[in-house]
Amino acid sequence: MDTLLTLSGSAVLVLSWFSLVVSSAKEDFTWGLCSFFLPPVSYLYSLFRLDVAKDAVILALIGLALLALGS
Repeated sequence: MDTLLTLSGSAVLVLSWFSLVVSSAKEDFTWGLCSFFLPPVSYLYSLFRLDVAKDAVILALIGLALLALGS
């Protein structure tokens, strides 16, 4: 059960990162490139543009909760 929660949490975190890359690339190509090559930058972007990236932040929080439950 722990392995399933950990894998699910990791998958949700990857989906949230991909969502952040897409939303940042739609707004500005430079942010999109930085988010793609430096994944922590995408979460920094989400803090500045919470109105655009709130769904991805919610996904990331769900993924972190699943990871916490799995460990």
